[in-house]
Amino acid sequence: MFPPSFNLTETPLTHWHYYPRSRKAPPLVHAVVQAFRAVAAEIDSEHHNLPSNGVLARVAPRLVDLGFRVETGKASDQKIQVPVLFGLDGQYEKSFEVDAYHEDAGFVLEVEAGRGVVNNQFLKDLFQACMMNGVTEFAVALRNDYRGTNDFEKATRFFDTLYASQRLKLPLAGVLLIGY
Repeated sequence: MFPPSFNLTETPLTHWHYYPRSRKAPPLVHAVVQAFRAVAAEIDSEHHNLPSNGVLARVAPRLVDLGFRVETGKASDQKIQVPVLFGLDGQYEKSFEVDAYHEDAGFVLEVEAGRGVVNNQFLKDLFQACMMNGVTEFAVALRNDYRGTNDFEKATRFFDTLYASQRLKLPLAGVLLIGY
């Protein structure tokens, strides 16, 4: 169903962590990571300064092949809405927009670039994923290099602390952090 595993002995341009670290990453997580690794040379933040939509556009065909719906533009009919609250006659009363969504797997993916860590966008993304109906897996992709700092490493330290402290329990089965 998913592409073959990647070669773990190679030095990838794309790194990842899956939380909680005591849980083995499910096959779809590996497939999402492979989708990013397949376009790593095009999105590597040490050599390219792509906006988040540019990164998403390059990985989108592979995500679609995995069963994700992917945002295709800024118009409302090109956005992906995931419900949070339902109102009269079951209509969405509150929803959040996401970059990619695999409804059957309950998997949401956000791709961030410049404001990923500097403006704490990855935390907003996490919070929103926790509120979304039926979402059990959350992934966020962050730059390895943003103006000389490593957003992936900064977010890794945050998630390591969050899960080690055990003071906050997330309503998600897993969180995937991808560094590109």
